[in-house]
Amino acid sequence: MKNQIDINAVKIGVVGAGSWGTALADLLALKGFKVDLWVFYKEVNEQIEIYRENKVFLTGFRLSENIFPSNDIYEVVLKKDLVLIVVPSHVMRETAQKIRGHISPGTIIVSASKGIENKTHLTMSGVLKETLPEVAENCFAVLSGPSFAREVANKFPTVVAVGSKDQKTAAYIQHLFATPYFRVYTNNDMIGLELGGAVKNVIAIAAGIMDGLGLGLNTRAALITRGLTEMRRLGLKLGADPRTFAGIAGVGDLVLTCTGNISRNHTVGKKIGGGMKLSDILSEMRMVAEGVKTAKSVYNLSRRLGVDMPISHEVYHILYNDVSPKEAVHRLMTRDLKHELDVN
Repeated sequence: MKNQIDINAVKIGVVGAGSWGTALADLLALKGFKVDLWVFYKEVNEQIEIYRENKVFLTGFRLSENIFPSNDIYEVVLKKDLVLIVVPSHVMRETAQKIRGHISPGTIIVSASKGIENKTHLTMSGVLKETLPEVAENCFAVLSGPSFAREVANKFPTVVAVGSKDQKTAAYIQHLFATPYFRVYTNNDMIGLELGGAVKNVIAIAAGIMDGLGLGLNTRAALITRGLTEMRRLGLKLGADPRTFAGIAGVGDLVLTCTGNISRNHTVGKKIGGGMKLSDILSEMRMVAEGVKTAKSVYNLSRRLGVDMPISHEVYHILYNDVSPKEAVHRLMTRDLKHELDVN
């Protein structure tokens, strides 16, 4: 498979020029692929064209000459072998609707976005499958794992997973993205990969809140461990492979986002724990902290399915019902005592 990929023949479009979309586009471009990159903001498009830098979302990195930015989304997705979609979860449906009918037969669609849609409770691949009926089931895939964009841009060793129902599709994407500093594993558990990538952002807000309250390392360790339990519970209810949550897109991504000081979700939580209001925090941010919207999805979905997710529920109440962080911690610590392991 590796030797079958002709760099000069593969046509790639990347939809979304935030920090992660830009970093992945540059990774592929540095491998020699010609990459068309859809940029929402005209200022960012001009920055990449003129300065070869995304000064808004990925400052300090000179981007490959193989990246061709465009504000024309149709130009970016037309006649491509692979389209990588990296937009905030709350605009995934709107973005997919724009490109509907413009995807060529056989084009592989890869989602690198992490979240759960508020209204439908669909993961990002679910939104794409519903919105792009012309794309065959075996042409959908997801990319997930512990991967801060700036560290990938710095070429720090990073490990991720690509999931697809079709093993050949997953293997193709694996070789397409793999570099000596970006290792890619395959996994056919798409729902597990996506749930891990979504729920970990909610738990990361909780971890930030704990740090903002100054509660120490014991608290953080307990939070991460019990957060992983919640992630696994929801995954099992939705048919995921439990082994996925012990892997890259589960515990791996959870630990990174709960402990990394450049995590946007952890930062939001830490500011809340320090006494700031959510509205004030978000007004200061240009980049999206996915866990804020995903907290609402996880809360409503878990209640509908009858899945016990107390940490996630307390994050929701802090964000949307003005529950104080200290009260939330007290409620978590004084819940009924029980056996640690779930009975299933």
